[in-house]
Amino acid sequence: MNSADISNKGTQTITVHVRFFARLRETLDTDILTLELPSGSTAGDLFEQLADQGGPWAELRDGKPVMIAINQSMARPARTLDDGDEVALFPPVTGG
Repeated sequence: MNSADISNKGTQTITVHVRFFARLRETLDTDILTLELPSGSTAGDLFEQLADQGGPWAELRDGKPVMIAINQSMARPARTLDDGDEVALFPPVTGG
């Protein structure tokens, strides 16, 4: 899967590039998607729409934490997305 259109017809849209890392990339069997979303969508909206696809995508809401970065800066789900943003989804990094 290289791209998807999860937009609402008749509304202005933005295009974002979503990158997946570590276990998410392996589980979802993809490392990048280009998505069209309604203008005004947040990172949380993106996250929920991806998870709503079911199957392995449901892992995005299975209780395992997922971090969000937008244009290489950490972000909260309430952050509004802009056209051309790069959104990265990845598990928290731990180590010692």
